[in-house]
Amino acid sequence: MFWFLTILVAMANGEPAVWPAFLGAGARPGATQSLPLEWTATENIAWRATLPGHGQSSPVVWGERVFVTGVEGPNKETYHTVCIDLKSGDELWRQSIENSAPVANSYYVSRAAPTPVVDQDRVIAYFESGDCVAYSHAGDMLWKRSLVDELGDFKAEFGIGASPCQTATKMFVLIEHDGPSGLLAIDKATGKTEWKVDRESRRSWSSPAVIHVDGATQIVVSSAGSVDGYDPESGETLWTFTDVGGNTGTSPIDYGNGRVLIGASPGRNGENAGSAADSNCLLQIARQGDGWTVKREWIAEGAVPSWASPIVHQGLAYWINRAGVVHCFDAQTGESVYSKRTKQSCWATPIGVGDRIYLFGQHGIVSVLAAGRKFEVLAENESWNDETLPAEPLLAEEESPERRRGVAMFSKPTLYGAAVVENSIVLRVGNCLICVREADAG
Repeated sequence: MFWFLTILVAMANGEPAVWPAFLGAGARPGATQSLPLEWTATENIAWRATLPGHGQSSPVVWGERVFVTGVEGPNKETYHTVCIDLKSGDELWRQSIENSAPVANSYYVSRAAPTPVVDQDRVIAYFESGDCVAYSHAGDMLWKRSLVDELGDFKAEFGIGASPCQTATKMFVLIEHDGPSGLLAIDKATGKTEWKVDRESRRSWSSPAVIHVDGATQIVVSSAGSVDGYDPESGETLWTFTDVGGNTGTSPIDYGNGRVLIGASPGRNGENAGSAADSNCLLQIARQGDGWTVKREWIAEGAVPSWASPIVHQGLAYWINRAGVVHCFDAQTGESVYSKRTKQSCWATPIGVGDRIYLFGQHGIVSVLAAGRKFEVLAENESWNDETLPAEPLLAEEESPERRRGVAMFSKPTLYGAAVVENSIVLRVGNCLICVREADAG
């Protein structure tokens, strides 16, 4: 709870704007008046910053510095951490480390997928190889380690994708694959493991989240058949909820007062269709004596997300599916408010700001909806075109015919994530950051 309050107090006091981890991690963007409503590939684009290699992570922001990661090389030999000036788009520094577990670079494996975390003292980049490195805001290396040395080789056909979350002193890393899996708490100042809890081997790419329940902080993991709460200080399992399935890609979302949104997907071939149907839901966590209870309050009927996590904004919960259909529910009752189609499928999670909901289309169309019970599209914005952001060079040819057919889709520029701070929206494409800002906003 202290970390969450620190962010809110700092923002209220006019201190540096922050977007400190995956999905913002409690950051509350300001009013929409300062954010752009409309833009094109050439208008209200403050800057574009070309990045080394390719990355699927989202940007994080502390004050005037944007941090992002990437990977480069035919066998993903080199990991990069890059710092960009938020105002100008200039590269302030770039640091690189050698990948301790190189594998063939492919459209079908994670490529610098985990989003880093940042606080007032450091930025910590964690990569799917298990390599983990901390830098000061000036780019000086503070520590580096490989989690593989402690856990053994990662055995994941499509790679590791879970982003870490953090409290004031610890970073929490979820490692789930076909080998020994677990949740680790790492001291942010030293890089040393504070505790580790074993988890069943399973394939999942969902990220843990810091959830605040009745004055206590918990680390909540929603992953492949269970939702679990952990004590951040000791790693003790506080509660487990197992009546779920298909929850392999989305993160638990804190609605406040012990309420958590859970997302679940039927899977690419519908293998989880049965269990996922009832697993897009709101869970209520509550104290009971010295322990905790968890129950499902309502089900998001018909909602079937892909990679985008659900969000809650101004009392309404939103899910978006693979086809770009937005499902809106009353967050208190679970009543369906509307289901409407938008321009594009979304891989990135939507962001609610003031009276708007920003939907980040996979291929760069950002739809802006009116927040509220009426479906209203306020704007549909093209963030790039073939001239402003050409396709990246193709990777080595895939082995199977099915994968070769998929290259046409995966090789196009993809919008993986976004950060919202003050008057800027920072978009992450594989090899580029794009800052959207009103032309007169400075």
